[in-house]
Amino acid sequence: MRITVLGAGAMGSLFGGLLAEQGHAVELLDVNPAHIEQVQARGLTLETDGRGRRAVRLSIARPEAAGMKADCLIIFTKTLHTADALKAARGALHDDMLVLTLQNGLGNVEKVAELVPLSQIAVGVTTVPADMVGPGHVHSHGEGHVRMTMANGQHSDRLVSLAQALTGAGLPSTVDPSAQAAVWQKVAFNAALNTVCAVGDCTVGQVGERAEARSLAHRIAAEVLTVARARGLQVDEAGLHATLDHALDHHVHHKPSMLQDLLAGRPTEIDAINGAVLRAARELGMPVPCTEALDALVRLREQRALAH
Repeated sequence: MRITVLGAGAMGSLFGGLLAEQGHAVELLDVNPAHIEQVQARGLTLETDGRGRRAVRLSIARPEAAGMKADCLIIFTKTLHTADALKAARGALHDDMLVLTLQNGLGNVEKVAELVPLSQIAVGVTTVPADMVGPGHVHSHGEGHVRMTMANGQHSDRLVSLAQALTGAGLPSTVDPSAQAAVWQKVAFNAALNTVCAVGDCTVGQVGERAEARSLAHRIAAEVLTVARARGLQVDEAGLHATLDHALDHHVHHKPSMLQDLLAGRPTEIDAINGAVLRAARELGMPVPCTEALDALVRLREQRALAH
């Protein structure tokens, strides 16, 4: 397949690199000059369980310089950058293209639909862990999967083909009509672990080591799923809590993206995660005290990080 990845941070680079290793034509689009230069000069360094470290050659450019007519565009930018990134990459968009958002948070489909017909948009989630070691260098330690569906609920042969390509690249993927509920489950997961790690300035494993911190993460996740159920979604609460415990026990060295953003002095995705849950809860008149408290604390840390 011909696959363009918009947003070549840790996750986008990992997906693009693994797909390129399997012979797919991949073009990464990003705005980080150091990352672009490193990948162009030396390839993308990947480190994954069982495969060790290796360099993968693939194309990378700024969004406005996209040069490939792709079958699929996968979006990994932060939600707050979606509109600007898509406008910059407008030259890569065409009528015979599948656009898949695997971004964190809520509201991504609506942002993509401002530039792409809904019939071409797919939405999904991934639990694959990825960390950016440095420019041109990504590692992923631990298991994960991808679930996705067309935003309009229709069948798409191309989405099935993309799922097969991802699975073949070591990224187990399924086309799942319940992926919209999975989006909310991923939001619950991120609302819990991202925020607790961000406020605690700690890894996932360090949260797991303390019973009270682990309990807090589970309470936040439960609050988010309560809102999802009130919106008519059939969520798997037991499955989510099992996924949380697995991450706390096995992704021990992982620093979630929200913490990485704070450490780098960048804006976080708090508004698309906890903030979006708070807005939905208020519309329903539902209290979500733990989610609200962590939202306030992350925003406080974010304000301080951006001021320095």
